[in-house]
Amino acid sequence: MSFTPRGIIAAMVTPLREDYRLDEEATRTLIDFLIEGGIHGLFVAGTSGEFYGLSPEDRKRLLEVSVEQSAGRVPVYGGVDGITTQEAIKNLKIAESCGVEAVSVLTPMFINPTQEELYLHYKAIAEATDLSILAYNNPPKTGISLASSTVARLSEIENIVGVKDSSGDFTLMSEYIRLTRGKDFSVLAGRDTLIYGGLCYGGAGAITACANLIPRTMADIYDKFVAGDMEGALEAQYACAPVRMAFSLGSYPSILKEGLKILGIDVGPCFPPVGSMSDQSKQKLTSILLP
Repeated sequence: MSFTPRGIIAAMVTPLREDYRLDEEATRTLIDFLIEGGIHGLFVAGTSGEFYGLSPEDRKRLLEVSVEQSAGRVPVYGGVDGITTQEAIKNLKIAESCGVEAVSVLTPMFINPTQEELYLHYKAIAEATDLSILAYNNPPKTGISLASSTVARLSEIENIVGVKDSSGDFTLMSEYIRLTRGKDFSVLAGRDTLIYGGLCYGGAGAITACANLIPRTMADIYDKFVAGDMEGALEAQYACAPVRMAFSLGSYPSILKEGLKILGIDVGPCFPPVGSMSDQSKQKLTSILLP
């Protein structure tokens, strides 16, 4: 496959109106903010994008708007998550019709498949499309994890071009890198505090939630690293830490949406039951974003 995931890919929130339908105007504003901030890709309809609350119609329109507004400036990755293989393929076909460059497939949640079943799940999805595919490992959210040996097997499938790892386990991420090195396969950090370390070990970048709020800072981790400015890249990684630590101030992803509002981009509410942050937490977040 010619497509190579790399750089800082923003795990974009989904702007919602007060009736919890897609806010297209705010989506376009947010996309421009992220691209102008220097990010290298958009990850749409993922965990940060509250994929679990989107209607099929809004999921499709979100992808369409993202492709339209990005206008080829950066690649768009569409989340095509599903508990069953059939559901994931159905969502894949929606993303395919919208013109995304690649898709991300989260491991199933709620059920507890074996590693062989996970391999067959991804293999079937890959066989259903010519699009480039990222596997997405997020055990804190799903309760299951892709073993490094499974990722090594998946890397042999032509259009599975990488993996996003949100485990927070650097040893696991480093094994993903070690076992797939030398192949046309990208390992992307999904934990914002581990981006610099992943790059040092041979990773290709990150899919990052913090990029919603501080896109230039996050892009600097990668841009300065590849330019050989290791000190500058590390300083950017340090600058990310207070924002990532602030995620504990509210139910996810409320901190992202409240933070964007503080920055002047109103992306609306989260899907209930996730509500807004407390006034005290908003004050703390404001002090971090606007010191």
